[in-house]
Amino acid sequence: MSVSELSRIFATWLDLLYSRLIQLPVWATKKTIEETTPEVFQQKYPRTRVILGCTELFIEKPSCFRAQSDTYSAYKSHNTAKGLVAIAPNGALTFISDLNGCHCSEKIIVEHSGILQLLEEGDSVMADRGFEIQDLLTPREVYLSIPPFTRSKDQLNPDEEDEAREIASVRIHVERATERVKNCKILKQILPISTFKDIGKIWTVCCLLANFKGTLVV
Repeated sequence: MSVSELSRIFATWLDLLYSRLIQLPVWATKKTIEETTPEVFQQKYPRTRVILGCTELFIEKPSCFRAQSDTYSAYKSHNTAKGLVAIAPNGALTFISDLNGCHCSEKIIVEHSGILQLLEEGDSVMADRGFEIQDLLTPREVYLSIPPFTRSKDQLNPDEEDEAREIASVRIHVERATERVKNCKILKQILPISTFKDIGKIWTVCCLLANFKGTLVV
């Protein structure tokens, strides 16, 4: 088979999967969250609506110098695209953002992703220290659970260390969820320039298919 014929087949099935999967109502209602929240959350973080996490996909170096600058990650030593996901306490992916350049901060991505409009008064959002978004959540009366900062101190006090460990022990599930997504073979490679017009669809389809892999948190 020729490359062009395979490309047409891939594009056809990608469009079909994308058009069907995005119709699934993945954002969980409060009632659903309450009914499916594992005990480990009920004891310490009963108000948790979502856990936020960002992940990066390796992409081929763009030809445009501006795009090269926007997507080059010094941390990864590669050009990457950055996406935000939110999972429910039981591990189901309930929100997927568009892809952004790796230089977009977590705060900017959250602000423009549309997830703020879905959160309700009294909800609690869990994230790591990179998500300094309390000022975005406060007007909506939504709480933020992140590990304590040392800031001007040399180290955390014992209570703060305990809190950091407790949050880390449950926040790790968002890392497990994104790992499920990135285990898709197509995302394990460097995405070539030829896929750039479809990269957002590829990302979204892989995320939504991950929800069919069964319960993540028992």
